[in-house]
Amino acid sequence: MSELFGEPVQDGRRRERRVQVRLPVAVRGVDRSGVRFDEHTTSENLCRGGLAFVLSREIDVGVDLEISIPLPRQGGEEEGNFATQGRVRHIGTCADGRMIGVEFTGPHFYRLFLSESTQT
Repeated sequence: MSELFGEPVQDGRRRERRVQVRLPVAVRGVDRSGVRFDEHTTSENLCRGGLAFVLSREIDVGVDLEISIPLPRQGGEEEGNFATQGRVRHIGTCADGRMIGVEFTGPHFYRLFLSESTQT
């Protein structure tokens, strides 16, 4: 299977640990037909350098996207949206559409989340 966020380092480990977390994601870009789109979806996993999400649009590897993630409150302080740009590095199929793996080409994600699979 292809790597979502770049090639693994020499010993087979990823550069960054991916965390399974579901956050709302707004994605803007141009689909395979040349039509500009704005789609709201949910993240499947996330790391500081990229994320994966399901998209209904047909796009190609190498396409640049605009990504916005509204951040939930933490410690009583309200945060703004995390906004960045990303490049599609991987496209797979899933029951709900296409699983898109994006590497951030703009600001990297700075916030840490606990994996939903480790929470009880």
